[in-house]
Amino acid sequence: MKYLLILSIISLFYPRQDTLQGAWEYKNGDTTFSMIVVDDYMSLAMYNLPGKKFYGTMGGTVTGAKGEISGTMEFNSIDKSTVGKPYRMLMTRKGKTLLIERAKKETWKMIDDGNKNLAGNWRITQREQNGTLTPIHITGPRKTIKMLSGTRFHWAAINTETGEFSGTGGGRYSLADGKYTEMIDFFSRDSSRVGMSLSFNARLDQKDWYHSGKSSKGDPINEVWSRR
Repeated sequence: MKYLLILSIISLFYPRQDTLQGAWEYKNGDTTFSMIVVDDYMSLAMYNLPGKKFYGTMGGTVTGAKGEISGTMEFNSIDKSTVGKPYRMLMTRKGKTLLIERAKKETWKMIDDGNKNLAGNWRITQREQNGTLTPIHITGPRKTIKMLSGTRFHWAAINTETGEFSGTGGGRYSLADGKYTEMIDFFSRDSSRVGMSLSFNARLDQKDWYHSGKSSKGDPINEVWSRR
């Protein structure tokens, strides 16, 4: 028992160097680079919060080990020709700091470790139509996904076969007393939505997340998201 307690304390202050689970952030002036890694999947978004500008997003499968981040790209709003191809970035993990080598060396800071009830890689599987929850076809390449760490969220509407990108948004979120609240930091389709706070009813049932309320346009929403 004492040995296990010591291991738990060590893991708290010295997290595994081969896992990137959680939310990470890098800033270059007014530009924020936000990355969420959960369920062996990565989503990275670039935006300017003060200027309400969205620059781009990309993501796909991910493995962080042996000094590199690698995987297969599933979406890229900047260059769809990379979709379906492997990617690789050199990295060094030092506790809650991540050094990534892309065009230059970037110092990323951990925002959270992805350890909360809603943390996961979610995909919309049902949506209310004419008063009834209707299943959504989920076996094809077109999908809407939502990545959540402990405090951050990204969503993206993508086509992993054609590379088509339909939209994205993200920011911070909280979950308390059955209320899920989003604070929007970037939105590719409409920058006027940036800065808005939206609250929804939330209920978890095993791997399903029941999500209802009103969209940023005021339209009613009743959806089911399932953890991938």
